[in-house]
Amino acid sequence: MADFINVTTLNRLAKQTLTQCDPLNDLIVCGELSGFTRHYKSGHLYFTLKDETASVKGVMFRSQARLLNFEPQNGMQVLAYGHATIYERDGAFQLYADYMRPFGAGAAQMAFDALYKKLEAEGLFAPERKRPLPAVPHCIGVVTSKTGAAWQDVQNVIRRRWPMVRLLLAPVTVQGLEAESSIIAGILALDRDPRPDLILVTRGGGSKEDLWVFNSERIARAAAACRKPVVSAVGHEIDTSILDHVADLRAPTPSAAAELCVPDRSEFLQKIAVLQENIQKNMQNRLRICYNKFTMAAVEQGRQSQHRKLERCRRELNLTIQTAQQTGRYRTRQAQNALQAAAALAHSLNPYGVLARGYTVVTCGGTVQAVETLRAGQQILLRGANAEADCTVHAVRELKQGGTKDAAAEII
Repeated sequence: MADFINVTTLNRLAKQTLTQCDPLNDLIVCGELSGFTRHYKSGHLYFTLKDETASVKGVMFRSQARLLNFEPQNGMQVLAYGHATIYERDGAFQLYADYMRPFGAGAAQMAFDALYKKLEAEGLFAPERKRPLPAVPHCIGVVTSKTGAAWQDVQNVIRRRWPMVRLLLAPVTVQGLEAESSIIAGILALDRDPRPDLILVTRGGGSKEDLWVFNSERIARAAAACRKPVVSAVGHEIDTSILDHVADLRAPTPSAAAELCVPDRSEFLQKIAVLQENIQKNMQNRLRICYNKFTMAAVEQGRQSQHRKLERCRRELNLTIQTAQQTGRYRTRQAQNALQAAAALAHSLNPYGVLARGYTVVTCGGTVQAVETLRAGQQILLRGANAEADCTVHAVRELKQGGTKDAAAEII
């Protein structure tokens, strides 16, 4: 009886044989998606690729599926990268895809439209999310290839327009299987770096396939999550990517992006010249106004000075008048006091006042005579306060009282 094998062994042998077949280990299969499903638990993708005459089952595991930059749909023409072998349990020949991208204009447009609608519904394209660029950035982070023409264009424009700004390059791969992860890493690195004021994601022109990576959902979400403004400049003016819609500003070319990111030095110099001229005119006008005000102030100050002098002279005159009046009153009081004293003295010395007290005055020939000067037989006149008497001196005697001599006369 012939030897036999079981089904498991058969499928294992078939798998080993296919694994050793090099053409099946590095495939790029073109076909139309059919029966596409995404397992809700595992996240694996299951699908069928077909053409006009045949079909093949396919699977893409979650680890690879999460890196897709588009949303696969039934009827979409795609290129699937991977290998083909037998699934031992079912003995089914199927394609294991590591990467997938749309193929052909129709498929690419379908993928673009689907992602566009999805992100638009989430509000990632909303105008109110767009942030203004800094007027004068100090540092610009650039996500692009360090060997590409875009990097050279950006440097040349920046050097010509605003050489004071610093450029910080995050070198990335801008096409191929590694481009998506590389671009995302560059955006995240510059967003974490405190130096850049904004981030410019750019690359030069190319085919739609070359630029397709910038339609990646992951790149779009990385740009939307940036804390700094993001400028997108991918390809030429006719090229539009999902990143262009998410970015805060879209530029048609790398050179145009550089112009939009920095001011023009010549325009600033012209504005400074105009400002300088306006400042000079303003200063001249102000000087003229100040001169006129100074002239008027000088005249007013002169009037005020004269007024102050007159006021000072008036105060001095009033003070002099007051002093003179006080002095006059003082001297008048002094004169009055002196006059009163002199009058009192004169009154006290008035011989007629003595006569009023009972005394008499001896006169001879109209001259007052002292008693000791009289001679016997001499005719004299005795004058009292109220009467006069003609008398003749009978005798004159000397009197001694208290050691002094007084004269006494007998009068008839």
